[in-house]
Amino acid sequence: MSLREKSATELVQEARERYVARGISTPPLVVDRAEGARIWDVDGREYVDFAGGLGCANLGHNLPAVVDALHAQVDRYLHQCFMVGMYEPYVEVCRRLAELSPCKGAEQKSVLLNSGAEAIENAVKIARVATGRPAVIVFDNAFHGRTLLSMTMTSKVVPYKAGFGPFAPEVYRTPAPYPFRGVSEDDAVDALRYLFKGEVDPHSVACAVLEPVQGEGGFIPMTPDFPKRLQELLDSYGILYVNDEVQSGCGRTGPVWAIEHYGVEPDLLVSGKSLGGGLPLAGVTGRSELMDAVHPGGLGGTFGGNPVACAAASVVLDTVSAPEFRARSERLGETLRTRLDAIARDVDGITDVRGLGPMLAIEVEDGARAGATLAAARSRGLLLLTCGLYGNVIRLLPPLTLSDEDAAAGMDILEAALRETAP
Repeated sequence: MSLREKSATELVQEARERYVARGISTPPLVVDRAEGARIWDVDGREYVDFAGGLGCANLGHNLPAVVDALHAQVDRYLHQCFMVGMYEPYVEVCRRLAELSPCKGAEQKSVLLNSGAEAIENAVKIARVATGRPAVIVFDNAFHGRTLLSMTMTSKVVPYKAGFGPFAPEVYRTPAPYPFRGVSEDDAVDALRYLFKGEVDPHSVACAVLEPVQGEGGFIPMTPDFPKRLQELLDSYGILYVNDEVQSGCGRTGPVWAIEHYGVEPDLLVSGKSLGGGLPLAGVTGRSELMDAVHPGGLGGTFGGNPVACAAASVVLDTVSAPEFRARSERLGETLRTRLDAIARDVDGITDVRGLGPMLAIEVEDGARAGATLAAARSRGLLLLTCGLYGNVIRLLPPLTLSDEDAAAGMDILEAALRETAP
């Protein structure tokens, strides 16, 4: 085939193979533009987007209010570094995070970082200084990032940990509830009590880090009473509760933070992904006495809280905290769940439907079926992602601004793809 006969996608793929590291996994999709819940590739094909830039597009692509805020900030300055010169967009995002914080304490403060993994590491740093303790508790099926500490905290070997050891010390893992796999809420609480007897002195533990809905682990919502029971047990030993909302936050489950479903006030909140409206931004939020435990200079980073990303985040937080946005998200969740339940009844090989609000997934019999379903959906014009320890969970991350028409179109394609790959 000559160069002139190759598609635009093929040409970019060839350049990607030549110049981009093999370790980054990429699908055969080259994006040209995106708007709302739609993406167009370089060959003109159109897709409904149920992947959302891996959870970073809760408000859809190119939300006009976000774009306007970005343009206004770009005309002033792109970068300062908050440690060199303070700027209002950083302070404003911290103010909004304080107002919306689900954490304990009347006075809340934040530090802004570049990514969810970086925010997780900083949450652990803050917890260690505030408590004077070294150990960290994490849970089965957790995903917290790809840096050394956050990779250690993550519960999946391939592809995230294989070959990358040795890992960080003083990280202890225990089961989280996963009823579909036979782990009940009582089992999880008992396992944590056993961990304190057999593996680590609870008085040496700084914090426990939990996703209220485990993302990469398989979109596994915590059982109704587990966060409260966990908090009570942690509080009895002076252990801080770190709530990882990198993927489940910013309205993904309906309310601004998924932990609001559980009536629990964690000690620290980690946010990211959709917080920046498509730009890199993450944060750690908590009561002042914890956040101020770290000495000046102990937190920070060159690009953390970039002013352009902060301009976007202010719009994002205003949008996702509006009552009408939550109501719309909850309606979307009900619509998608009803359709998923119907598909599961009619199509063979769907073993579980689960989620919280519009953060939903289906589990199929194996990873091969899930991968084939993604390919079949993409060929029909729908973008999806898998997750789960075995890669056999298909997750839905559509924009929460999804129109009824796009929701129906996406679900029609998903059903057709599942029927095509049914056993």
